[in-house]
Amino acid sequence: MFWRLLWKLLRGSGGRLAVAILSLVSCAMVVSALLNLEFDIERKLTQEFRMLGANILVSPSDAQISGSGAAEVMSENEVSAAIAALKEPAVVAASPFLYVVANTEKTPVVVAGTKLEELSKLEPAWKIDGDWKSSRESAASCLVGRNVARQLQLVVGSPLRLTYLNENAQFTVAGIVDAGGAEDNQIFVGLAEAQSLATLPGKISVAQLSVSGTSNSISNYAARLATALPVYEVRPVRQITEAEGDLLSRIRLLIVSMVILILVLTALCVLGTMAALAMERRQDVGLMKALGGSIGRIVTLFMAEVGVLGAAGGFVGAILGVELSRWMGQRVFGTAISSRWEIFPLTIVLMVAVALAGALPLRLLGKVKPAVIFRGE
Repeated sequence: MFWRLLWKLLRGSGGRLAVAILSLVSCAMVVSALLNLEFDIERKLTQEFRMLGANILVSPSDAQISGSGAAEVMSENEVSAAIAALKEPAVVAASPFLYVVANTEKTPVVVAGTKLEELSKLEPAWKIDGDWKSSRESAASCLVGRNVARQLQLVVGSPLRLTYLNENAQFTVAGIVDAGGAEDNQIFVGLAEAQSLATLPGKISVAQLSVSGTSNSISNYAARLATALPVYEVRPVRQITEAEGDLLSRIRLLIVSMVILILVLTALCVLGTMAALAMERRQDVGLMKALGGSIGRIVTLFMAEVGVLGAAGGFVGAILGVELSRWMGQRVFGTAISSRWEIFPLTIVLMVAVALAGALPLRLLGKVKPAVIFRGE
């Protein structure tokens, strides 16, 4: 009998209930999309910040530099062994660098010796013209920053002769680097060639690492690496890690604020609809009470009706919200946001809670007196 009455109530007030369920579906769609974005925003934001390049630097300590009066170099094998020993899967790329100021003819240039095959992973945002990947295995190939290429009138395939003290090396330009920073003023060669040119075998100036994860996980990895390399300075690039953490906190605060605001507005919309519905049902309630229906059972019946509306609106809205979050991910991050199964029960629970909160006028129907209703008052 209870369920038959519930079905009659749902069918009998289709017009007004349609407004309520439409507002619940709209709310559930936006809320589920924002929650799905919230659950996946950390991973997406981390991927975006990895496009900025290295976020951990290993360099000689201040004591080493000040003690000798000149920039010191580090042992390549020692740094590489420490990185390999930690076996951290979050390390996207790790590359040592040796910097020297060499000359090409009479023009001084900054030469950066590194593992050229790691550059695309370490600096994914760089634009490199030329088919340099097919020729990077060649010991005589190099990459030239766009400003250096413009100054020296170099193009892909041009020969380049570098001189440092009494050492000379001949290279062929395999690509032009457009990094948008100081790298545009540098020439990138293989690490072994730079060490040979500078007569510093097995030595590097700095090591750069790109580590995925949150700002806390990056800092924790840097601390463990610093323990493994006590004589060197290991530090996260604060501009990147702090900006990532700050932006993540701001986005999460915005998402939570929007969810709360949308839930409140939806509850008010449901409240207005249910207030009008309560006025229409005063006679039905009076008849139920006159026939012996208890107040608790009558209110439970109306609350069940509202709960069904909330659950239905939450389920339909969650499905639409997942698709909305996919579209938002494509527009903002260029990839779809991953769907999370927990979005569905969470959205349904929220919509049921909002619907019950907006159904306050229906609770007042329990105070209706049958005699007053039958007299037409």
